[in-house]
Amino acid sequence: MALLAPMFVLAGCGSSPLPPATLGGRGEACASCRMAVSAAGVVAQLVAPGEEPMFFDDIGCLASFLKEHPEQPAGAIAFVVDHRTRSWARANAALYTRVPDLETPMGSHLVAHADERSRKDDDVSARGSVAANGEVFGAGRPPGPDGPGSRPGGTP
Repeated sequence: MALLAPMFVLAGCGSSPLPPATLGGRGEACASCRMAVSAAGVVAQLVAPGEEPMFFDDIGCLASFLKEHPEQPAGAIAFVVDHRTRSWARANAALYTRVPDLETPMGSHLVAHADERSRKDDDVSARGSVAANGEVFGAGRPPGPDGPGSRPGGTP
């Protein structure tokens, strides 16, 4: 019985969604444009079971990558940073704002927020207009659990 207990624990862990990876300042390069990932308020990532996380220096780079690579591994989840709180939010549940006068690494002018409260409390979003998920990512949605779920915290 003692030998079976770890198997049950591991089996339970495999069924929950992956958490966001930590952007560790190890000189990560954007998986789309290869520039250094450095602009904390607009970064994104894609995590998948058994694979290294991929980081993006701009929400637009994540969107471009997903349009070019629509098939993602089972269990993959895309995350974006909430511009105001700097914590990770699931990309498929985040709210997006296009802010024309905000410079982003690749010129998407996009910021994300985990929820409406965060968007309203961010002075930057007041200068922009709402960008629907479909406008940002096209016909496909970013990978992630579709059901209601918590938005992971943590900082990049």
